[in-house]
Amino acid sequence: MFRYCRSLFIILAAAILVSPVFAQETEEYVVDEVVAQINDGVITLSRIKKEIRLLIDAQVEQGRSREDAQREVDEKQGELIANLINEELLMQRGKELGLEREVEAAVNQRFLEMMKQYDIKTLDGLFEEMRKTGVNPDDVRDMWRKQLTREYVIQQEVHRKLYWEPSSKVLKDYFEANKQKFTKPETVTLSELFLSFAGRSEASVRDKAKELLAQLRGGADWEKIVVENSDRPSVAQDKGKIGTRSVAEFTEGFPDYAAAIKDVKAGGYAEPVEADQVGISILRVDERSAASSESHFDENAIRMAIMSEKAEAEGKKYMSSLRTDAYIKINESYRPIVAPVLFADERKERSGN
Repeated sequence: MFRYCRSLFIILAAAILVSPVFAQETEEYVVDEVVAQINDGVITLSRIKKEIRLLIDAQVEQGRSREDAQREVDEKQGELIANLINEELLMQRGKELGLEREVEAAVNQRFLEMMKQYDIKTLDGLFEEMRKTGVNPDDVRDMWRKQLTREYVIQQEVHRKLYWEPSSKVLKDYFEANKQKFTKPETVTLSELFLSFAGRSEASVRDKAKELLAQLRGGADWEKIVVENSDRPSVAQDKGKIGTRSVAEFTEGFPDYAAAIKDVKAGGYAEPVEADQVGISILRVDERSAASSESHFDENAIRMAIMSEKAEAEGKKYMSSLRTDAYIKINESYRPIVAPVLFADERKERSGN
């Protein structure tokens, strides 16, 4: 059931940490020391080594040799510590903003969704299955807490301000100057019948998907088939409806789905799509809407476009301000490899580049 979970969580950890850095030690003991102090928090050597193990394991899971993975982390020795310092600043800011309860609720919801997906009745049962694959639930909880806190702080302190900042005049002027961005794209409305591999042989699930697809194409009632067979926990309420998305969004984010529905007309069914060893989706195209070259004023879309254009630069400014207002002391042994990375934006600002 959980044969792919270890790989999934390791890869998630690697994505969240962004850049690998620092050589992994071979000793079985860890000699701890403070690598950096950030206000009243610290980054320790043991914490860095733990992150490094995740990063190297992630690359090995993706097919790289451990030697190559080790070599890559050795080549980027300042980035992990710099990333961890920035993360610590965001964690501290999250506490100041009182986001802990909201973050914890979101983490619990993620575990609940996993329980539903794999039909596990208790949280202890889920954790037991995770441990069988070598995944520590406490590590996953901590990883999700950090990820969500970072996202919530940036959303509240940067994105929300950027979204509401433009005046009516700014919105109108932006629209007039960028009308081509606000034409109606081609959209598709989809529903899904999902068959999970969990607890079943993959061959039997593939056979069942073919059988159900034949029934649907033969005129069987969609809602009846999907409610009786789909493994999505919400199927009784939503009858498998995914919703309406632009075709471009599917092409960029879900290329396998996009390819499957490419030539399917409204009311038709796509060939089954396998999703990352999780299960199989049978997609129904409920509606299609052609693109239009006519521009239309959509305030939300315009605000989102302006925010998207400014988000990266403003995010860097925000992190720079957090660093400026914080007490940051880097161990002298690590300062030469960390400071140039950590304070790169500040140096660019001072130089005017």
